[in-house]
Amino acid sequence: MLSIPAQPSPELQQKRPKSPDPLNLLTSLKQLIHHPRTWLLMAILSLQVILLFTLTTRSFSSRQDLSPPYTPLSGSTTPQPESECSSGRVFVYDLPKSLNLEILQNCDNLNPWSSRCDALANDGFGQPATGIAGVVPESLAPAWYWTDQFVSEVIFHNRIMHHKCRVHDPENATAFYIPFYVGLAVGKYLWSNSSTAQDRDFHCETMLSWLQTQPYYRRSDGWDHFLTMGRISWDFRRSRDPDWGSSCIYKPGMRNITRLLIERNPWDYFDVGVPYPTGFHPRTDADVTDWQSFVRSRNRSKLFCFAGAKRSLIRNDFRGVLLSQCQSEPESCRVVDCGGSRCSNGTSLILETFLDSDFCLQPRGDSFTRRSIFDCMVAGSIPVFFWKRTAYFQYEWFLPGEPESYSVFIDRNAVKNGTASIKNVLAGYSREEVRKMREKVIDYIPNFLYAKPQKGLETVKDAFDIALERVLRRLKEHGEWGFKWQ
Repeated sequence: MLSIPAQPSPELQQKRPKSPDPLNLLTSLKQLIHHPRTWLLMAILSLQVILLFTLTTRSFSSRQDLSPPYTPLSGSTTPQPESECSSGRVFVYDLPKSLNLEILQNCDNLNPWSSRCDALANDGFGQPATGIAGVVPESLAPAWYWTDQFVSEVIFHNRIMHHKCRVHDPENATAFYIPFYVGLAVGKYLWSNSSTAQDRDFHCETMLSWLQTQPYYRRSDGWDHFLTMGRISWDFRRSRDPDWGSSCIYKPGMRNITRLLIERNPWDYFDVGVPYPTGFHPRTDADVTDWQSFVRSRNRSKLFCFAGAKRSLIRNDFRGVLLSQCQSEPESCRVVDCGGSRCSNGTSLILETFLDSDFCLQPRGDSFTRRSIFDCMVAGSIPVFFWKRTAYFQYEWFLPGEPESYSVFIDRNAVKNGTASIKNVLAGYSREEVRKMREKVIDYIPNFLYAKPQKGLETVKDAFDIALERVLRRLKEHGEWGFKWQ
């Protein structure tokens, strides 16, 4: 251990400079102050200080005008135990408002025919359903809305913002959610004769330009990112400029992002089919069990039903065949001809029809799927399919694994050529077989619902809960397995 001398050494005393004479210092200072170069130097230094302060202030103001790339933490958040979020945790980007909020605010201009504001009200659930007294139990009527089929982007955004596994620090995230209302944005241009390919791609290109600047996207090239696209996959798969829809899915940067759609491309791994929104949005677990009891005990007077409209421009239109068969069997089939606007939101006619029928016919819609599939099953009716892509290859996360346990499949070609009678096929099922199929449908009703509370139901998992849990699990596995391509 080194010793510390009590007094400085002689060598240090000799090297220490002498203290200046105060009188000489004052004289030297006066000479320096009156020198012309001193004033020039002081002026230059002052100008630099002013310039530096101005630039700093402007830079700070400019940053405040930009939308932050991540949602700021507001208030205290209690971290959920690992067991509560075993599939992972999600971080929600704070996108520029032009990609979600401003689209909602411009709801009057999202449709070439009428305002979309009513449809987008109440967190995307639409207007409360009226005129359903006597159709549903009085206690459950407030849980029914006239919900539009293309609002899943709004529903998912509202729910994920309040989810227990949402984190505010991206370093703690398993997955990253992009709250982009791409379906609402492109819907404005789909039926416009004057819209261009650039119009239909504008919002998607804007989103991707923003996203590709974000460090967590660049880190994974999008493999741990996902978003909701509130229309069918084909509305975002334009190959040539003159064709229908947007080319968003084909854009650079979208390749590895998981996409939640109401109809998926079965051959695209990143497309995930989620249920169409229906009109029933339970407020509590009790709403779900009360509704299940109601549809289970329902006295159904018809063997089967069909709600739909002919497509006169489609050659050999199969819906027209079903309408004809149903109309020719009035004792067994209840038909709702949806020509015109008879089946638009604001009528309980379709719900009544499904509640009164054992089976509901579900041909393909304008695409392979249709919302009516889920309206039918929510009412406890057993779906009858004619295309396997209508449900079996679409909603694997939400439907039973054995199609015959909850549905009937009939070869459409046999129906067309008259070798199969829909009535005879369905009448061939015993009452016990019908009861078991209906019970399976009723058991799965929660999987088709989007609950009203922003934090979800108490214990029942709805379609949103299932979708998020499965996406988080999938993205977590991507990271663990290194399952990626460049």
